[in-house]
Amino acid sequence: MPGHRKRTRQSRPKPKQGGISRGQGERLQKVLAAAGAGSRRHCEELIRAGRVEVDRRVVTELGTRVDPLKQEIRLDAVVLPRPKLVYYAVNKPDGVISTNRDPAGRPRVIDLLPSNNMRMFPVGRLDVHSEGLILLTNDGELANRLTHPRYGVEKVYRVMVAGHPTRDVIGKLRRGIHLAEGLARATRIRVKARYKKSTIMEIVLTEGQNREIRRAMARVGHKVLRLVRIAIGPIRLAKLPSGGYRRLSRAEVAALRNAVKTSEDRQ
Repeated sequence: MPGHRKRTRQSRPKPKQGGISRGQGERLQKVLAAAGAGSRRHCEELIRAGRVEVDRRVVTELGTRVDPLKQEIRLDAVVLPRPKLVYYAVNKPDGVISTNRDPAGRPRVIDLLPSNNMRMFPVGRLDVHSEGLILLTNDGELANRLTHPRYGVEKVYRVMVAGHPTRDVIGKLRRGIHLAEGLARATRIRVKARYKKSTIMEIVLTEGQNREIRRAMARVGHKVLRLVRIAIGPIRLAKLPSGGYRRLSRAEVAALRNAVKTSEDRQ
């Protein structure tokens, strides 16, 4: 009709992933269940009913993943408490994997910690036959900084190899060995002891590639017999027993943060 103004239909805000893309973060129903909102299935019903918000946006999609440390999650307009940041040092034994998921069902480093509902993940990795210090935390930001090459955080390894590497071999390792992913280069190498058929060395890396030390040593003709990580930045393995764990102190966490900051300032 002439003069009739068409009314525009006001649409409701579309459910949003809360700023987290699929495949990252934790499933929203798992976060709700861990916060005591009910069973996983009940929390799914809460989401479908539109009673859950992420960063002030209603979320109804069950596939939504969130970061509970950085995002505000509300249930019936009440903000869920954010989980406490925790940090553990673990002495990983031989035969234990450092990934959280393993279809083969092998023992995982995460299984060495006391059972709780908190999602923890390893800072970097050690291959299944490597031992020593690995950090576990729910602090994704610090974990990323500790493992990213741009921050240059030192990782120290005690390595026993077959034979006796010459000065020329040690020089090659310092200059860098070409692997498929790029140059594997030791920041520092010190020979700690020589035995009849083997040598113990201390190797310092600031970048980590998959099985880097083992592959680099194989390239120069020396098989790794044992590999133990003894330090990550300011955190030392010290006398922590194999398979043991301990919570990091506030001073140690502050030292880790400072190590990352100092490394960034040097660039």
